[in-house]
Amino acid sequence: MKSLTELYRIGVGPSSSHTMGPRNAAQIFLERNMCAGRFVVTLYGSLAATGKGHMTDWAIKEVLSPHSPVEIIWKPDIFLEYHPNGMKFQAYDDKGKLMDDWLVFSVGGGAISAPGMDCTSSSDVYDLTTMTDIYTWCKDNGLSYWEYVNLCEGDGIWDYLRKVWDVMKAAVERGLETEGVLPGSLHLQRKSSSYYIKAMGYKDSLKSRGLIFSYALAVSEENASGGLIVTAPTCGSCGVLPAVLYHLWKSRNFSEGRILKALATAGLFGNVVKHNASISGAEVGCQGEVGVACAMASAAACQLFGGSLSQIEYAAEMGLEHHLGMTCDPVCGLVQIPCIERNAHAAARAFDANIYSSFSDGLHSVSFDKVVAVMKQTGYDLPSVYKETSEGGLAKYYR
Repeated sequence: MKSLTELYRIGVGPSSSHTMGPRNAAQIFLERNMCAGRFVVTLYGSLAATGKGHMTDWAIKEVLSPHSPVEIIWKPDIFLEYHPNGMKFQAYDDKGKLMDDWLVFSVGGGAISAPGMDCTSSSDVYDLTTMTDIYTWCKDNGLSYWEYVNLCEGDGIWDYLRKVWDVMKAAVERGLETEGVLPGSLHLQRKSSSYYIKAMGYKDSLKSRGLIFSYALAVSEENASGGLIVTAPTCGSCGVLPAVLYHLWKSRNFSEGRILKALATAGLFGNVVKHNASISGAEVGCQGEVGVACAMASAAACQLFGGSLSQIEYAAEMGLEHHLGMTCDPVCGLVQIPCIERNAHAAARAFDANIYSSFSDGLHSVSFDKVVAVMKQTGYDLPSVYKETSEGGLAKYYR
């Protein structure tokens, strides 16, 4: 299982699979073909279906166009077997002769891969790849989840997580201060600042819930406008975990050290899903994005409130279980409706999962690993119209 640096990626929105991944692929291909006279990039499946709304063509051209002309070909009806987010890069010389041909896939969270080739070129740092094994190991050795992360990753992970936390905080605060309309054909008004102001007028639980909403909206709106965010685990679900951590940091005065440990634990749960299933909306629907983000935030909150190993695992299990079957149906191919609102609701759900598990002794019938397996199968069973193609669900019936 890869490092958390492969899960928490710092970059610009609006989509980790449709913007960050293609940009990374374009950069790799450019380095291989600096002398190309022109480039042709063919987008398949989900990338082609919602690529214009997700700014896929812009991300690719931003890298390649300064060097040579770029032609984008859209083939939304062709879904390649390896993954729905397929791209074929071709480089031609000045005489029109094909120099290089590369088929690559954006597999979620900004990561790219190709059959028989791991484009991240990073080695595994975790020997254990299921939460059952990790839980057993931690229990037998008297260690917490974040201590297991530290053991596998080394002390250097904390400097990286500190950068992640800084970007998350900045995204919340920037989003709260920004008003206006989000880019795109929906002309959607930003809501985070008004939610924050309204929340401050309430007391106790209503104030708390309103602030959680505002923080999640702030980050998600920043993502939708192409702002700097952290994939947690994706761009489309980037508002959930920062909202939970920011709220607890502000309201409960948790130290930065405790927040970073919560980030490590959250990342561990997200990593398990990424390794054993998928965090790509194009592959398994929004359950793999917002659902996994809720699980990560649930685990983080439970740890911060002193949950046991089993209670933390239970909270994460609930966070994912109750998002099973969630479709990915972005209206107009934009990461706005229903994506932004889903982030706010998932952040609130994470707190509920923490509370519910805290009332329990941590014992429960369905393990986190079982839910991950069910999520994977459910995602494969979903028709393609509900997996980031904007051909079904809200995307079809919104207008």
